[in-house]
Amino acid sequence: MPSRDSRYNILFEPMAIGPVTAKNRFYQVPHCNGGGYRDPSAAAAMRGVKSEGGWGVVFTEQCEMHHTSEITPFIELRLWDDADIPMIARMAEAMKSHGALAGIQLAYSGVNGPNFYTREVPLAVSAQPIRTFTNDPVQARALSKSDIRDLRRWFVNAAKRSKEAGFDLICLYGAHGFGIFQHFLSRITNHRGDEYGGSLENRSRFAREVIADIRDAVGDTMGLTLRVSLDETLGDLGFSNAELRDFIAMNADLPDLWDLAHGTWEDCSGPSRFKDEAAQEILVQGIRDLSTRPVVGVGRFTSPDVMARMIRSGTLDFIGCARPSIADPFLPRKIQEGRIEDIRECIGCNICITGDMTMSPSRCTQNPTFMEEWRKGWHPERMNAKGASSHVLIVGAGPAGLEAARACAERGYDTALAEAGTELGGRVARERTLPGLAAWGRVADYRTYQLSQKSNIETYLDSALTADHVLEFGFEHVCIATGSKWRADGVARQHVVPFEINSKMSVFTPDDLMTGHLPSGDVVLYDDDHFYMGGVLAELLVQKGCKVTLVTTSAMVSEWTVNTLEQHEIHRRLVEMGVCILLNRGVTAIGMDNVTTNCVFTGQTREIPADGVVIVGSRLPQDKLYQDLLARQTDWADAGIQTVKIIGDANAPGPIAWATYAGHGYARSLDAADIGDALPFRREVAGLSEPSS
Repeated sequence: MPSRDSRYNILFEPMAIGPVTAKNRFYQVPHCNGGGYRDPSAAAAMRGVKSEGGWGVVFTEQCEMHHTSEITPFIELRLWDDADIPMIARMAEAMKSHGALAGIQLAYSGVNGPNFYTREVPLAVSAQPIRTFTNDPVQARALSKSDIRDLRRWFVNAAKRSKEAGFDLICLYGAHGFGIFQHFLSRITNHRGDEYGGSLENRSRFAREVIADIRDAVGDTMGLTLRVSLDETLGDLGFSNAELRDFIAMNADLPDLWDLAHGTWEDCSGPSRFKDEAAQEILVQGIRDLSTRPVVGVGRFTSPDVMARMIRSGTLDFIGCARPSIADPFLPRKIQEGRIEDIRECIGCNICITGDMTMSPSRCTQNPTFMEEWRKGWHPERMNAKGASSHVLIVGAGPAGLEAARACAERGYDTALAEAGTELGGRVARERTLPGLAAWGRVADYRTYQLSQKSNIETYLDSALTADHVLEFGFEHVCIATGSKWRADGVARQHVVPFEINSKMSVFTPDDLMTGHLPSGDVVLYDDDHFYMGGVLAELLVQKGCKVTLVTTSAMVSEWTVNTLEQHEIHRRLVEMGVCILLNRGVTAIGMDNVTTNCVFTGQTREIPADGVVIVGSRLPQDKLYQDLLARQTDWADAGIQTVKIIGDANAPGPIAWATYAGHGYARSLDAADIGDALPFRREVAGLSEPSS
């Protein structure tokens, strides 16, 4: 077993946070997971795995601490009264199960809380329209002096419940624009003329009062942290980085730890396409010198060298991670054990955030066990025992096939991986070459390395297989993971059948562009996919000298990327690059030298001259081998084949995270008993209260 590199010793030093001490400097900052109050056992098990993986501090997501401020439809934790204590106590117990400090983030959403569930009138620092992702037609009224006294008491009540539940740390949420403490500090949301508004000292008053109140309530038994915005980047009225520094200098020892995060969630958790590792370093530098309290910051830290540098330089005391702790909950332990190559590095795709945004259990492209620890009993580092059979053939080495092969070999099966191409990775090998997507190659890199370390797997490149080949080999199990291809006929959402395309027009698909077959001149890019691909390819075409018009049936460019916090950045970049963007327009025909577009509302058409057209529509599963094998099912027994299954994009195209999940699920279920119509996962069902009289 290799030992820890001495360069990283500094990361494993114990650090005090007020009256409690973290065993190391690895700090899992609060992060949402799409489970919240609906799936508390799933969330608890997920946090417990982080503790097992060696994190010194593990936090919950934001926890709504009073019923007068909630953010339905989004699903977070709740601590509204004593009935919620058992739920969060289960989380605290899981977090502490392997020696981590358990933290809870208490949130009052104020101007961000529309209160659709409770129907309470929203309370905010100043009277304003509710500021949410969806422009809800609701306004908040300003907190009165008596409301502020109530709010202070509610924080105290929540702190007492947190202590009773067994938590060691409380984080008071005032960053990303979502927390009442930021709302008091920022002149964007604080227009008050009393002692809580105006000067920075006045705007700081609420934070000072609440922290003093909580200290009186919980004594010296819990550490208190304050999460504050590094820079709202909202102009002169916003809470700037300079004003943050003034605030910390003015209140140097107010919390037991300063938790620093960028002003908006989009800035703080931007995807790797737009944000590099340690992107917030400049905003954080020097803040530690303003206070005797330790500082934690974030920046999608994946490199132990960068982590150690942040500590040695005096920039941070704790390495804050959300997404990297999701991609690999065992990141600290792997550094501790000298197994750097085994770390599943976060690729910064932000598919995890889509869980919160779509109110569903979060996923991770790199870690398919995320949020399945309790639901399916999946552990990120341990597979279930091998079944009765011995040999598996995986056909296709894209993300689904690579994960299936890795996980099958990990279980102990003799595994063969056959790839028709000349490199491993499938769609990942192609997409990693596109602008901003280089980090996505880690999906293939991690799995390729893991396969190279196993003696029970053989990999065959340039091996296109037919049904005859498969039947000759004699494998007990065959997994088809042959991927998909982009359609060139326009079938997607606007068109369910192919539309008119003149054969003299040069028409391209994403697959063409990713293999270097590019249009030139004036290019119309028709995006009826609405995820990242259309925007990425528009950027590529401009880089290659094309004049690009992007046509999309949506009201936004790359609309679904709202869920990955990058839609605004995609639109901004394309505009700055000179792309002409036509929203709410479809394509009805492609002529010899033009494209006919139509308004999605009125149907009115107009033509756009074009030298070439790129269609980003839907994908066709490449399932011919699977269908050929099904047609010869009567030959399976003689060939020794027990099962043939199809997974990933070959089964149903989707995001890369869907493919790695499918590959992992295939390996887990190999040789498993048929469960029939039973649910394949656990869930929690609310108990019925007594009917009202």
